Amino acid sequence: MKIDLPDKEAKILRRIRRNYKVDFAPLKIRDINLQLLQVQDLEDILQGRDPFANIAEFPFWIKLWEAAIILAEVAVSLNPAQAGPRLLELGAGLGAPGLAAAAQGFEVTLSDYETIIMDFQRVSAAASHVKPAFASLDWTKPANMEPFDTIIGAEILFREDLLEPLLKTFKKLLKPDGSIYLAHDLRRQTLYKFLAKAGDDYKIMTKKIDLNSEEGKTTVMLNCLRLK
Repeated sequence: MKIDLPDKEAKILRRIRRNYKVDFAPLKIRDINLQLLQVQDLEDILQGRDPFANIAEFPFWIKLWEAAIILAEVAVSLNPAQAGPRLLELGAGLGAPGLAAAAQGFEVTLSDYETIIMDFQRVSAAASHVKPAFASLDWTKPANMEPFDTIIGAEILFREDLLEPLLKTFKKLLKPDGSIYLAHDLRRQTLYKFLAKAGDDYKIMTKKIDLNSEEGKTTVMLNCLRLK
């Protein structure tokens, strides 16, 4: 798909195409239309790796997860005037939820940990005509940032050693009256360990959502966390 981009993002896209076969894919979330830059030869890159078994080897950022689509739906259901304007997406990957939130009027920061991931985000943001901020964020050493009204994340609880750092990141970056929205495949076992830890400090609301796709049925667990 041919999309006109500003010079800066067009240059980034040319750099991406040296290493990846990519194209834009439209994503419609209610009345919001996004253009996501996605890798076209996923199977060649993933080589049969299982995101529930080969956790250390799986490039989670490279796939548009069902949980991310659910989280994008949540983002556009929120009102910045009521929830507060500042929204942070952690482990944003392709950035669909954060981009949807930006189109909804939130002041969005997309965060991840690798330049290539944020390059994909920058190109998709330009193609979708939204202007989020971008931040390289290490959960073990979270940056000093102005706290956020809302923090969101999809499929970010895949490493048990990062659960405590994530809770500390929440504590540092969430406003006292803020909200956290997380979405994960129900099969993600570290999710339950995280919720058990988070329950000490947060009220947790849970909803399960069933999705059908060509790959079969997926159940996504959506959690909303607020400080007790």
